[in-house]
Amino acid sequence: MKKVFLSLTILCLAFMSCNSTKSTVKNVASLEGTWELNYITGPRIAFEGLYPDKKPSIVFDLKENRVSGNNSCNNFMGPLNVKDNKINFKDAKMGMTMMACQGSGDSVFMSTLDKVQTYSISEDGKTLSFIMGDIAMMRFTKK
Repeated sequence: MKKVFLSLTILCLAFMSCNSTKSTVKNVASLEGTWELNYITGPRIAFEGLYPDKKPSIVFDLKENRVSGNNSCNNFMGPLNVKDNKINFKDAKMGMTMMACQGSGDSVFMSTLDKVQTYSISEDGKTLSFIMGDIAMMRFTKK
C-alpha cells in the first residue's frame, strides 16, 4: 500500500511539473511581437506630456532572442534576457541611437526599463506589465 501511495504521489508531482513548464513556455512565447506603452509610473508629468508626438514601443523577437524598440525619440536594441517571468534590461547592454530629443520622455522610459524585474501578460494576451517588486512600472498594449 505504501508503494502504491508513493508511486501515485511521484506521478502526480511529475504531471504538475510538466504543466508548470508548459505555462512558463507559453508565457514567454506570448511576449513575441510589438507592444506600445500606455502607462509609466514615476514622473509628475502627464503621460501625454511625456510623449506628445510618439508613444514608446518595444519589440520582442524570440527566434533571435533580441529586444528592440523606440523610446519616443531614439531606437534601442539588445539581447533579450528573460527566464520564466523574470526579465532584465539593466544587464542587457542595450545599444541606442543618439538623436537630440525634446523633453524627458525618452530618458524616463529608459531609466524605468532598467528598474524592471518581472513581467506579466494579461489572460487575453493584450496587456503586458513590467513590474518592480509588486509595483507595475510600465504597461503596454499589443500592436
